[in-house]
Amino acid sequence: MIRRREFITLLGGAAAWPLGARAQQPAKLPTIGYLGASTPSFDSHRVAAFVQRLRERGWIEGRTVTIEYRWSEGRTERYPEIAAEFVRLKVDVIVTTGGGVPAVKQATSAIPIVFPVAGDPVGGGFVATLARPGGNVTGLSLQQTDIASKRAELLRDAVPGLRRMATLLNGGNANAMLELGEIQASARTLGLAVATLEIRRAEDIVSAFEALKGRADGIYVVADPLIFSNRARIHTLAMAARLPAIYNSREYVEMGGLMSYGPNFPDMFRRAADMVDKILRGAKPGDLPVEQPTQFDLVINLTTAKALGLEVPPSLLARADEVIE
Repeated sequence: MIRRREFITLLGGAAAWPLGARAQQPAKLPTIGYLGASTPSFDSHRVAAFVQRLRERGWIEGRTVTIEYRWSEGRTERYPEIAAEFVRLKVDVIVTTGGGVPAVKQATSAIPIVFPVAGDPVGGGFVATLARPGGNVTGLSLQQTDIASKRAELLRDAVPGLRRMATLLNGGNANAMLELGEIQASARTLGLAVATLEIRRAEDIVSAFEALKGRADGIYVVADPLIFSNRARIHTLAMAARLPAIYNSREYVEMGGLMSYGPNFPDMFRRAADMVDKILRGAKPGDLPVEQPTQFDLVINLTTAKALGLEVPPSLLARADEVIE
């Protein structure tokens, strides 16, 4: 039990403490607001690449920089509230993927915004041009529409009997709709018929697959936060329908998807950290050109191919950056 004299001494010390502490407090660290499209576990490799590159640039979390993490968990309706919170916190830069940019851009025209990945930043209205973004936004473009034809071609190569290709996408995502146009153009060149499955919420996925029965020999899945957060369900339904599927990133293939082709995402998050470093040192985002992928990965899951009764051509396996067995 504390005696009365000791209590008064403690109380007096506590009253005096804030004044002394204020005099010794260091200046506020620069703060990065990180708005994740999915969850910490799903995005761990990308966040790790981002944070490691910041360390290499001298920005050590908790020592020379503060990072405020928020996660939308695939729910795009959460973007505006998180963006508003970052504005209230007066963060120095906001990092978010393309799906979050419109909400963040609407919340602030002053705080710099960096997107590590975005499907089509010019078409989406994020920046004026890739070379001269202007405004408070810059980052890295996935060039989704540019490589859509490559994905369709790879699926055709993996499934020699492919004649009808389904496309699953979030109809509420403008970038996904832009990619769909490219897919349809590529399909015409390849002589493929396309069945389009549009979803707008997780509850639509099962009915979309039910509507597809007997109408496709393979499926092209257009990535976005809604699709990514429900990738386990999509994979299960694709396998039940015995549909070979192609995706945009290795995470889908690690979960059991047949194949993926797309930019190396950890590399893009590292390069986004370079942009954040420049901005924290005084550069204006509008002066930093939007960059494009330099590394593309083709990943094939042979276990899934065998489960589908599919024999992947040796010529395609030889082109793969990684084969999961």
